[in-house]
Amino acid sequence: MRSVIIGTGSCIPEVRVPNSSFSDHVFFEKDGEKIFKNMASVIEKFQTITGIAERRYAKPDQQASDLGALAAEQAIANAGIDRETLDYIIVAHNFGDVTVDSNRSSLVPALASRIKAMLKISNPDCVAYDIPFGCPGWLEGLIQANLFIRSGEAKRCLVIGAETLSRVIDPHDKDSMIYSDGSGAVVVEGRDVASGMIAWKTQTHAYGLTELLHMGSSSSPFIKNKADLYLKMNGRRVYEFALNHVPLVVKSVLDKAGTGVTEIKRILIHQANHKMDTAIVERLFKLCGAGSIPEHIMPMTIQWLGNSSVATLPTLLDLIAKGKMPGYEVAPGDKIIFASVGAGMNINAVLYQF
Repeated sequence: MRSVIIGTGSCIPEVRVPNSSFSDHVFFEKDGEKIFKNMASVIEKFQTITGIAERRYAKPDQQASDLGALAAEQAIANAGIDRETLDYIIVAHNFGDVTVDSNRSSLVPALASRIKAMLKISNPDCVAYDIPFGCPGWLEGLIQANLFIRSGEAKRCLVIGAETLSRVIDPHDKDSMIYSDGSGAVVVEGRDVASGMIAWKTQTHAYGLTELLHMGSSSSPFIKNKADLYLKMNGRRVYEFALNHVPLVVKSVLDKAGTGVTEIKRILIHQANHKMDTAIVERLFKLCGAGSIPEHIMPMTIQWLGNSSVATLPTLLDLIAKGKMPGYEVAPGDKIIFASVGAGMNINAVLYQF
């Protein structure tokens, strides 16, 4: 029995936020020292490193669960199934629902329950639960759905990644330019076929590393309300961690399946940072003793969508599946790698065959 993706969907928010929107921001270093550099040069350097030219934010009346429900509706319609036949709804996120006028998380009830209600699914045997697992959350949800299916516990699962990072970022931290909002979803079904999920692996490197991505007070020394917490990152150490560990996890998945990296058609990697993702793929090919990296092996959306955490991978997959990324199509028999890294510090990878 293999777990096969039979439907995809995504919600790309309508609000476009170009880099120029940050021109009037006042940024501070982590020690509270004001950044006096010309903002145009700060933004230019940011775009050179991350690849981000713009990002998307949810509309004021939308929260993460709203985005998740929209992506789920697409995935269900694309799969052509009766939604009442779903056995699990697994929703990955990190901050729950956050309104536009607050950075406080709303986590009760679970987003999965909220989305199930929005989808008007009445079947009580359709179990809905959340995964807070950093940016790798959606991929971990896919792995869990696969294990439910392989064990015979489930036949069909809906896996969603939804996030509104624009509600939890510090406007005085230059890292705030990285983050965005969005949602993606897939329907996974168990089938007796050769395609589907072939191999997978997950790691958690928590000891001594949990502070690399954490919640903290504003970088501005002039904000006295320390009760408000914002998403904080040690960018340099995250970069080094990812480069040192993600290629090893991906290679272990390939080795487990007896598949060479040259057999991989596409590498769908969490859209965290263009420079970092490129370096990870280069390190992977070197680790595997492979030659030059094929052109178009790594599709990227970060240029116009930014980093929407758990939503980047399912959104990327949906765009490819629906022919919206010319040059990055996949065909039956093609093998792809999913990989992600994020807070925790968590890493996972999946080998999938169409």
